[in-house]
Amino acid sequence: MADLFDSDPVAPVADAPRPLADRLRPRALSDVIGQEAVLNPEGPLGAMLGAGALSSLILWGPPGVGKTTIARLLAQATDLHFVQISAIFTGVQELRRVFEAARLRRTTGQGTLLFVDEIHRFNKAQQDGFLPHMEDGTILLVGATTENPSFELNAALMSRSQVIVLKRLTLVDLEKLAQRGERALDRALPLTGEAREALLEMADGDGRALLNLIEQVMAWAVKGPLDRDALAKRLMRRAAKYDKSGDEHYNLISALHKSVRGSDPDAALYWFARMLEGGEDPRFLARRLTRMAVEDIGLADPQAQAQCLEAWQTYERLGSPEGELALAQAVVYLALAPKSNAVYVAYKGARALAKKTGSEMPPAHILNAPTRMMKDQGYGAGYAYDHDAEDGFSGQNYFPDGVKRPVLYSPPERGFERELKKRVEYFAKLRGKRQGGGGPGSGGAG
Repeated sequence: MADLFDSDPVAPVADAPRPLADRLRPRALSDVIGQEAVLNPEGPLGAMLGAGALSSLILWGPPGVGKTTIARLLAQATDLHFVQISAIFTGVQELRRVFEAARLRRTTGQGTLLFVDEIHRFNKAQQDGFLPHMEDGTILLVGATTENPSFELNAALMSRSQVIVLKRLTLVDLEKLAQRGERALDRALPLTGEAREALLEMADGDGRALLNLIEQVMAWAVKGPLDRDALAKRLMRRAAKYDKSGDEHYNLISALHKSVRGSDPDAALYWFARMLEGGEDPRFLARRLTRMAVEDIGLADPQAQAQCLEAWQTYERLGSPEGELALAQAVVYLALAPKSNAVYVAYKGARALAKKTGSEMPPAHILNAPTRMMKDQGYGAGYAYDHDAEDGFSGQNYFPDGVKRPVLYSPPERGFERELKKRVEYFAKLRGKRQGGGGPGSGGAG
């Protein structure tokens, strides 16, 4: 990983030239640039180390922010043996050897910090294979991923680890790193101020990329400082505008989501295209579009969710680029669909109410009574079979006796929910008439 220094760099070995990124590898956690929020004494990693209680971790962040180095330095700070593997190159047999070596090491009193790069590339069975070794203390796992762990990692693995979010480096961070590189190479970059800023932008928050660029620039034989245009011609590279696992990823998906919610198909298509042009996985977009259908449209247009699922399935069958047109179609449909978050709000309210009243029993009249003892206890007594009632509606109470009946679902006058609003009001009127009139279900919460 790009490793970010704030003190003197390690002296290079005379007979073994090393890349600048390796020469500037931090020797202590306090040397790491750009991740102060997690490493300071009040941050999650700083607090763990201060308490002497390091847990298994998932380091989530874009390339070049120091994931590998942080893992190595955590092992150093806790006197654990550091073992590094990559999910890309490691199979089942290699994993077994790693676990066995860690087990033998443990018998001598030496713990093992196992660093797994690209951990999201392991399949479910391989991820499950870590669990027993984490639980019995054979290894302390530190996984690194550029992908969202909540999508890519098993729930069981996530529940046994703390996710640490590492940020892409800012221009200020990159400038600090550039200055460190200049000191290590004992000369300044042959660039004008604008060209220097362009170089930092080209790194796009990736410290390792910046150090590689610096090495290229320093190898040129130039008479005077290069301007921005000359730099661009020599590097043949322009600044990246999108990092599918960095800040731009979240900025653009937020822009797409809010454009759909705001019923602007043109803006929604623009942000959708921006993400595709930046290399975003269309499957991520399909998943997010389906979420928009459920969260922001819901029952105002029940077909919206079906449109997304069908577009997703079409993409899976056709692949890129043809399948992306189906996703674009879903984008336009969602943007023009009537909007409602009524079910979303109702769901959150129901969860909050369930958490608050989770020990309350259902009313006795809707409990089954498969035994005589249960019948004697009143289970099922007074239950009104709705199909036998007038209008197929008994109006009985179905909430716990001690819970005042809430209004959770309140559909708006939009789209299909206009019809659902009429139904809600119709049944509320009947319920009030039948419970208020002493009919079936008049007891309990009203």
